Amino acid sequence: MTQARSPRPGGTGPDRSRMGPTRISTLVVAGLAAAAVAWLLISTLYYDYLPDLPWLPVVTLAALAVLEAYAAVNTRGRIERRPGRDPVNPLLVARFVVLAKASSLAGAIFAGFYGGLTGWLFVEQTEAAMDDRPIAGAGLLAGLALVAAALWLERSCRVPEQEDDEDREPGDRDNRPGAR
Repeated sequence: MTQARSPRPGGTGPDRSRMGPTRISTLVVAGLAAAAVAWLLISTLYYDYLPDLPWLPVVTLAALAVLEAYAAVNTRGRIERRPGRDPVNPLLVARFVVLAKASSLAGAIFAGFYGGLTGWLFVEQTEAAMDDRPIAGAGLLAGLALVAAALWLERSCRVPEQEDDEDREPGDRDNRPGAR
């Protein structure tokens, strides 16, 4: 008699190539690593080589966060087949999941980078550092907003739980689509 083994990560089982939800721990580690790199770079290069911080990356991150939040709301409504909404294309949902996973990691890296930058700028008491604080703080908030919107989009792409046959009323079984 043989026992069924549970698939192990890195094994050859059918769950090996399955994509799972984004892990918060991965995002935290990426953000902390980016913060450390930002702190080291800014403390070494700030007064010698770096120009003023630009607003364009902050605006771009914020715009991506807004677009992904809109996609999350729209996709959830279409998956749940709310009245007045067209059915969703499964390939589009798969693309949204990939976008959400990539955006959450990118947002964590940007948030970590801007977090390290903001921390260093608040330690420095020079006028140049004080002038860059609003941009760095806004970049931190925009990066966090992108992470939140991406995780929301990823969660919105999940298929809702289906009722089990045991949970339904006996008369409901005959009303199922495809029931005879």
